[in-house]
Amino acid sequence: MIAAAAGMLAAACSSGSSAGRARLPMPDEAAAKAVKSPLDLYEHDRPGMLSPAVRDLPDRVYVPDSESGDVIVLDQKTFKRVGRFKVGLKPQHVVPSWDLRTLWVNDNDSNDLVPIDPRTAKPGKAVPVDDPYNMYFTPDGRYAVIMAERLQRIDFRDAHTMKVHKRVDVPCTGPNHADFSASGNFFLTACEFSGDVLRLDTVRQKVTGVVKLADGAMPQDVKISPDGRTFYIADMSSNGVWKIDAATFRKTGFIPTGTGAHGLYVSRDSKTLYVTNRGEGTISLISFKTGRGVREWRLPDGGSPDMGGVSADGKVLWLSGRYNSDVYAISTSNGRLIRRIKVGDGPHGLAVFPQPGRYSLGHTGVFR
Repeated sequence: MIAAAAGMLAAACSSGSSAGRARLPMPDEAAAKAVKSPLDLYEHDRPGMLSPAVRDLPDRVYVPDSESGDVIVLDQKTFKRVGRFKVGLKPQHVVPSWDLRTLWVNDNDSNDLVPIDPRTAKPGKAVPVDDPYNMYFTPDGRYAVIMAERLQRIDFRDAHTMKVHKRVDVPCTGPNHADFSASGNFFLTACEFSGDVLRLDTVRQKVTGVVKLADGAMPQDVKISPDGRTFYIADMSSNGVWKIDAATFRKTGFIPTGTGAHGLYVSRDSKTLYVTNRGEGTISLISFKTGRGVREWRLPDGGSPDMGGVSADGKVLWLSGRYNSDVYAISTSNGRLIRRIKVGDGPHGLAVFPQPGRYSLGHTGVFR
């Protein structure tokens, strides 16, 4: 079974070209381009800038149900369910692979990853991986970075075979979310249960710094600013977003947003950071230009907006309603709730796919 899954993964991750298949950048090319594009890290995430690898894929939303062990598939245009299938125990996030050809379901409690073919929305055979709460990819595409939250560990695995390359024990509890620097040479990881943020060297694969946010802090999602100068860290306990200077690795400010600040998403024009406030049913908008909050959208009848992503055209923000059995489709032009879709009891890290970008850095869709 492992061999079959590895074979499927190798085929999905292959960057070789053939008739009808567009060539994606090789890992070293992608890393070089990331270094050469420091002014707007999201310049390849504009509406319509779909990679040839995903240009003809149907627009879907993949919703992991942590309670039932299912993945629910929604059609973005009709808002209807078009699929549902069993995976493992406690699926937490659906993660696009670096080359955009596979979606990975992170089955936390059954210690495996389940591949989904985004062309058919069908699952493949599970690949054994310890404690995959969340998953990222190094910018060169060589390694999958597994956030083994309960094991207090970050594992670097071969992105093609998922074999362990290096295990890094971390000096914190609950490593869960991350984002990479402009150069890709390091990344920051939030530690939910100890209130820390770690800096890890991507090349040497070791911890190089620790910042304590605040007493009782519960950091969640991490997102770097378009200019690469500032990391934004959502804090579910402090009810807002911390700013950390990318060059000095020091806290530079705090932006109050709302109760249970959790997910962070960048608008397609790179001007706005959407912050989901899970505890009060709101979404706060932060201006990257000023580093301040500019407005708030409130879900009618409340809700628990959690994880998700922005549609390929930039017009809809899709979010899971973690404790309300919902998925929300929200207009990015005015914050109006377009549709509330009933799903399973525990919707969590849903993936909107496809999205613009040359390659994926993981989570529910961090693209460069």
